[in-house]
Amino acid sequence: MTFTYTLSEPARRLHYDAIIFDGHSDSMLDILAGERAWDKDDGKGQMDLPRLRAGGITAQIFAAFVEPSLRHDAPGQTMRVLETMRQVLDDWPADMLLATRAGDVRRAKAEGRVAAILSMEGAEGVRTDLTLLRAFYRLGIRNMGLTHNDRNLVADGVGEGRTAGGLTEFGVKLVAEMRRLGIMVDVAHLAPAGVAQVFEVYDGPVVVSHGNAKSVCNHRRNLTDAQLEQLARSGGVIGVTYVPSFIAPDRADATLEKLLDHVDHIVKVIGIEHVGLGSDWDGIGDPLSPAFPQHVGDTPAITEGLLRRGYREADIRKFLGENWLRVFAKVCGE
Repeated sequence: MTFTYTLSEPARRLHYDAIIFDGHSDSMLDILAGERAWDKDDGKGQMDLPRLRAGGITAQIFAAFVEPSLRHDAPGQTMRVLETMRQVLDDWPADMLLATRAGDVRRAKAEGRVAAILSMEGAEGVRTDLTLLRAFYRLGIRNMGLTHNDRNLVADGVGEGRTAGGLTEFGVKLVAEMRRLGIMVDVAHLAPAGVAQVFEVYDGPVVVSHGNAKSVCNHRRNLTDAQLEQLARSGGVIGVTYVPSFIAPDRADATLEKLLDHVDHIVKVIGIEHVGLGSDWDGIGDPLSPAFPQHVGDTPAITEGLLRRGYREADIRKFLGENWLRVFAKVCGE
C-alpha cells in the first residue's frame, strides 16, 4: 500500500529544518527477532535507518517491551532489547547516537544524525527492585511507561477492567525514584486511577508517549479532556499516535485528516505547547488506510497537513519536536 501526498516547498523547508522528536516506536523488537535489516529499506516494517532519514527524524524514543509470554524473565528480555539498540548504535555511529539529555538531541541535529532515546514500555523489567531501575538508567533508559494494558507490580493497565486500580505502594516509590534519577514518567496504557495518582504524587512534567483525544475517538487508551488538562498543568506532553483504532472507530476512517482532528482538539483544550508526535511505528499493526502515512518516511505529510490547516510555523516546530525536547530537558537534563 502506498500513501501519496504533495509536499510543498514551504513544508519541505520547515520540516527538514525543524527538530523532529517522536515519542514511541516498537522497531527494536523486530530487529531483535531478526525479522529485517536496519540499514536498508527492504519493504518490511515501518521504520529503518533510510526511512528515518527520509522522514527527517531527529530524535526517536525506542521502546523495550516484554511480551506476556516472556515476563517470567522480564529483566533479561528488557536487557536483550536494550542490547539490540546499543548494537545498532555501535554499528552505525555516523548515523545515530545515544541521547540521555537534551544536548545530545541538539548535537544529533547539528551533525545530521538520529538521536536514539531508550524507553521501557511497562515496568515489568524492574520487578520490585529499585536497584534494577538504577541499572537500567545507567544503560540509558530515560523514559518508562509504568504498565502495558494489563496489571503489573506497579499499577493496573487500562485493560484491567475489573479492578482498574491505581499505583501500588511500590509504584509510588518507583515514580519518586524515576523523578530523582531523571527518567520521564509515561502514563500511556495506565488505568485512569493510576493516571490520577501519578499527577498527585509526581511533581514533574508527565508524558503520554502515544495516545489521542477521547473526545474525538472514544477508545480506552485515549485521554479525556480532564486528563489532558492535568497533563498540561504538569508541564507535560502527549504524543499523538497513529494506531488506527485510536484515531477513529472504523479503521477505514483513520486518515491523516482525522489524526489532525485530534491535534486540533488537543490544541483547543490545552494549547500547542503540550502536544507532539507519538507514532508507535512497528506497533501499529498491518496496513493502515491508504489516506494515512505508511511508514516513518512519510512524516513530512504531517507538516504539510498542519500548514494547510493554518498553523503558524513557530507552532508547528513546537509540535514536531520542541515540546518533547523541553520536557526531555526538564526531566533528564540539558
